[in-house]
Amino acid sequence: MSEVSLVVNGRKVSATVEDRTLLVHFLREHLGLTGTHVGCDTSQCGACVVHVDGKAMKSCSMLAAQASGSEIVTIEGLGAGAELHPVQAAFREHHGLQCGFCTPGMIMAATDMIRRHPEGLDEKTVRAELEGNICRCTGYHNIVKAILAASEAMAKGGAVKAA
Repeated sequence: MSEVSLVVNGRKVSATVEDRTLLVHFLREHLGLTGTHVGCDTSQCGACVVHVDGKAMKSCSMLAAQASGSEIVTIEGLGAGAELHPVQAAFREHHGLQCGFCTPGMIMAATDMIRRHPEGLDEKTVRAELEGNICRCTGYHNIVKAILAASEAMAKGGAVKAA
């Protein structure tokens, strides 16, 4: 058993968990944060992406004990209260989802991508960096449009507008 202490979505949490508990299962089962999805359990699909100390990480490839002492942001913690984060708003405005299963991981990966490219993104970069996130519904076109719109809006400090 391991003692895990984290800050999750701005709230301090502690728990004793089995050593083999993955971060994704800790978030979902111990904290009830079910927006982080379990798709493959093998780091292939990206549905479980969260931010660990500000960086996008696949939470199915990290033990909860490894994350101890870290600050975690999940899809539930991304927006400010009832306000959508600009990337969430862009996905809504540009229809960047269908079934929605991959959407939390896509949004978390996109948010990190935009953070790392504050000058803006181009389509080639977005498509290359989404390689670790699988969507089986959309064909990625609207996801890429949403990320580009969010990147542009955030670089200008404005709101996301539909094309």
